[in-house]
Amino acid sequence: MAAVRLCALSRRMISSPFLQLRAMSVGEKGGGVGKGGGAGGDIRSAGGSFGKMEHVHEEQYFRKQEQEKLKEMKKHLEEQVDHHEKEIQHHEEAIRRHREAVEKHKKGMEKYDSDSD
Repeated sequence: MAAVRLCALSRRMISSPFLQLRAMSVGEKGGGVGKGGGAGGDIRSAGGSFGKMEHVHEEQYFRKQEQEKLKEMKKHLEEQVDHHEKEIQHHEEAIRRHREAVEKHKKGMEKYDSDSD
């Protein structure tokens, strides 16, 4: 008989509006320990609006850090592009000098070819 009452009581508890509302709020960030907010500290573990606000502040902090990292990466890439463009100019100048030297040597060879005739 006690088992039947326990089953009926548990069915009423499962279908109660209070439990249904609690089930819908599970997983909300900053909602407290065991409610999707985790144990991120005393304020977050308490839940409520302070816990949610703490979650928002953490998200802002990490977003700001990510933006700074992206800025640093962009600056580094710009420096790399500048470096490689300077290297290209240096190599083009070296190619020009070598072509001039080749032309000079060809003229010298022609001079010796005309002397042997």
